[in-house]
Amino acid sequence: MNTVNSGAGSLLQSARVYLHPRAITLLFLGFSSGLPLLLVFGTLSFWLREAGVERSLITYFSWVGLAYGFKWLWAPLVDRLSIPVLSALLGRRRAWLFTSQCLLIISLSGLAFANPLLDLEHMAMLAIVVALSSATQDIVIDAYRIESAGERLQAAMAATYMAGYRIAMIVAGAGALAVAAWAAADSNLYDPAAWKVAYLSMAACMLVGLFTTLVISEPASVEMDEETLQQREKVISFSENYAHLPDFIARFLAWSYIAIVCPFTDFIRRYGSQALIILALIGTYRISDVILGIIANVFYVDMGFSKEEIAQIIKIYGVVMTIVGAGLGGILVNRFGVMRILFIGALMVSLTNLLFAWLASIGHNTAALTLVISLDNLSGGIATAAFIAYLSSLTNIQYSATQYALFSSVMLLFPKFLGGFSGGFVDSFGYEPFFIGVSLLGLPVLGLIILAHKNIKR
Repeated sequence: MNTVNSGAGSLLQSARVYLHPRAITLLFLGFSSGLPLLLVFGTLSFWLREAGVERSLITYFSWVGLAYGFKWLWAPLVDRLSIPVLSALLGRRRAWLFTSQCLLIISLSGLAFANPLLDLEHMAMLAIVVALSSATQDIVIDAYRIESAGERLQAAMAATYMAGYRIAMIVAGAGALAVAAWAAADSNLYDPAAWKVAYLSMAACMLVGLFTTLVISEPASVEMDEETLQQREKVISFSENYAHLPDFIARFLAWSYIAIVCPFTDFIRRYGSQALIILALIGTYRISDVILGIIANVFYVDMGFSKEEIAQIIKIYGVVMTIVGAGLGGILVNRFGVMRILFIGALMVSLTNLLFAWLASIGHNTAALTLVISLDNLSGGIATAAFIAYLSSLTNIQYSATQYALFSSVMLLFPKFLGGFSGGFVDSFGYEPFFIGVSLLGLPVLGLIILAHKNIKR
């Protein structure tokens, strides 16, 4: 009996970690991080299709998501540079958060007043600003999470971050569609004023992140390990050897070496020739679901599903199933190891994508849509949990912000580029061949997982 009470008390004591201020902070920052993605991706695709924009043009819009794929290019700048005045007032991390969140509010408000039928190019530019600002915010939040607490709190902070992120996806997906349907004179007809209300509401929701940034504290600076200090000594020596150069050039070269070169050379040094296999796996692991996701909302509209059906089945129920899948994936990874579940998750995602071909063959059917979304999102959640664990195992804590930005960028770069052609493919061949082809694209990933197996940290 005492053992049982002790076990229950231990579980309760462990659960209290979620009441830590840092864990609560990551819930709100996760919300701020998850909100913009669908607003330049799925929700925007729905808006454009309802307005009558051609499928091929809509899928070209998905290329704004390449900002997430190239964020490793400016991650070192965010990681090292300070923003004049703001950094002195808020600290380096909070200054970057504040700036990116202000830009998000402004650009989302600009999208609200844009008209896709009159000025599609203007909408595209605003969507690019949203994506760039959002990607920058993600870089800072990743760095903040890593630097603001020790190892004991990292798992809890990651969990609350994911919860906030998923809640934001419901708000930006189902919430935005529900607001647009509510504000429209007739929810079955296109009403630009309704979309203005929806996007202004989403811009207002970004105030959650902005307020969080203003009330949290700046994390302490990360101390360099011995290897990093040795690299810094090499940089100092380099600067001395090139003292004849203008001072700002010597300083820039030294900074570039520490901020940009070191994180990448560290990765290559640790994994050698296998680094290419690892990067290929990272760049293609999510290829099936990313490409499918680009055309998904267009597909739902073409199949005759209403805003209310999409909001209820996909944007709410589907997100819940993703969270369930992620939870199950975490348990499976803990029980069977990362690589096994990474393989099983990739196989499940590839197979469940075939269900969309079946749905395309039967047309509008809410029961079939519910079944497809349930299995697809459950599989995606399992695969995502394993994939995050794999990426974490590859990261050196000394360069976690830049390396994590590199990995998450590589993860989306090729799939999003390829997905931009999905609308043209569907126009030429139809939905069923498209979904079958997307499913087949996921099969080579299985071979890469086998090749990369020996690189996982146990």
